[in-house]
Amino acid sequence: MSGTNKDLLKAANAAIVRGDIETFLSHCSDDIVWVTVGQPPISGKAALREWMRVEYAEPPEFSVERMIEEGPWVVALGSITVKSADGNSSVHQYSDVWRCEGGKLAELRAFVMKPSA
Repeated sequence: MSGTNKDLLKAANAAIVRGDIETFLSHCSDDIVWVTVGQPPISGKAALREWMRVEYAEPPEFSVERMIEEGPWVVALGSITVKSADGNSSVHQYSDVWRCEGGKLAELRAFVMKPSA
């Protein structure tokens, strides 16, 4: 994919919103590392596919408020709404720090938290 790393992340995010996990994964390196701070890391496309199949069974809704790119790094700030298995929705604020390599998403460090009331 040509363009900036922000363009890469925008295309990958669009796939997630559509529930298109395979297209999202096509934007990822084979050895992607996905870390949500406070949770065990997910390593590789197969493990990420399985995690997304469960956690994103219903595609999340999210809003990116800002994207900042510097070299191989893209930081995305926003909010995400996910539905749990029982059908309840919850809104979280997030800051995602992505490292891109060779035109692919190679690493994520996600800081996700519920906003205080």
